[in-house]
Amino acid sequence: MPLYKSFYINGAWRTPSDQNNEFPIINPATEEAMGHLTLATQTEVDAAIQAASDAFNAYSQAPLSERIALLKRIRAGYEKRLDDIAQAISTEMGAPISLAKRAQAPLGLAHLDTTLALAESFAFEEQHEGFLLRHEAAGVAALITPWNWPMNQALCKIAPALLAGCTMVYKPSELAPLSAIILAEIIAEANPPKGVFNMIFGQGEYVGPLLSSDPRIDVVSLTGSNRAGVSVSTEAAPTIKRVALELGGKSPNIVLPDCDLEQAIKVSVRGMMNNTGQSCNAPSRLLVPNALLSEAEALIKEQCQALTVGDPQDENTQLGPIANQRQYERVKYYIQLGQDEGATLLIGGTERPKHLSQGFYISPTVFSQVRNDMQIAREEIFGPVLCVIPYDTVEEAIAIANDTHYGLSAYIQGKNEAQLLEVAAQLRAGNVHINGARAQMQAPFGGYKQSGIGREWGVNGLHEFLEKKAVFI
Repeated sequence: MPLYKSFYINGAWRTPSDQNNEFPIINPATEEAMGHLTLATQTEVDAAIQAASDAFNAYSQAPLSERIALLKRIRAGYEKRLDDIAQAISTEMGAPISLAKRAQAPLGLAHLDTTLALAESFAFEEQHEGFLLRHEAAGVAALITPWNWPMNQALCKIAPALLAGCTMVYKPSELAPLSAIILAEIIAEANPPKGVFNMIFGQGEYVGPLLSSDPRIDVVSLTGSNRAGVSVSTEAAPTIKRVALELGGKSPNIVLPDCDLEQAIKVSVRGMMNNTGQSCNAPSRLLVPNALLSEAEALIKEQCQALTVGDPQDENTQLGPIANQRQYERVKYYIQLGQDEGATLLIGGTERPKHLSQGFYISPTVFSQVRNDMQIAREEIFGPVLCVIPYDTVEEAIAIANDTHYGLSAYIQGKNEAQLLEVAAQLRAGNVHINGARAQMQAPFGGYKQSGIGREWGVNGLHEFLEKKAVFI
């Protein structure tokens, strides 16, 4: 069983201090171990932080042209290994290979391209009347990312941090390590100055507090669960450091009475089941007018039955397995809970699809007649589970949509542009998608309320890694 490289620190792959601290890498489609990682101890965490701290002064003062050149070398290496990255993501977390090639791997490249375009136009110095405004590197950054969109979440942090002049300790999820190892190889081959980029694997419950609490860390950027966000915020507070959080969601999807119902349901179901429902911005609460509920239920079942669940290596597969056993058990728990709460199970359930004998598979599952006070409507399930909530008036739909601790994304389906924009203005969410419109790389990504603090992507993502200095002349 291979032992994969676990630590890239101060410009070199490092031998673990504790070689017995191993973690199995499980293929979610087969439930079999593919290899092992060695997880970080305090020794590796300390070494990575110190390397980034030692490198910061020189890198942050380096000419902008050198930082841009580094990003261009990383981009060229990433493009060459795009297929390797897609294959790694499909293997490690079960994303269908078609999705991995079409979206998962290319999103990392898109963040590099967006950052490089920004580098040509962003004013790191602005002359104002009586003062010079400088945008300077915020410091040493700890970047903590999850397993569900691994390269999207890595590069939307790493690329702007490098452009800003930050040095970093990158902690990817130990549950999706293969793509992160390839990314570290790409960055190493791009030859950054020693200590600028460091990568360690470790369980979040242990490594997260070590990174967040360390006074040598100036910025913590986390994408993860609300529990992790609370931990990072608490541990970072005594040293008053900058914290950026992209957390959970329970996104509403309002089907307005005038919509093209067939198209709206198709967009809604496909959007929810994409990546096997494992997206923080998944449209997981579908709000349907009571008058259209029966017709909508029939269309939902039809759309779910048309989805192919199976081997993620098959180009025809649309839903792969849940990414890991812990999440698989969590999803099954919520499906059972929904039935116990009295929601109507329209399709799906806890059983593995009959044509599959192994793997962490869940069929597309839909509950109807869901009340917004049920746990399945309030808590993030993070799997292919859709909750259909009926409503009578648009005002009621908006109230239900906003009645959540979260506020990451919201979705609206309808025909009247004025009404669509009016509803969008009333939704408490950082991103609103109308009639299936996709996110744009230059637009800010992040949420209201407990969905996080700050914004990623584009110029807003760059600002997360910059401090403002006023020089009075």
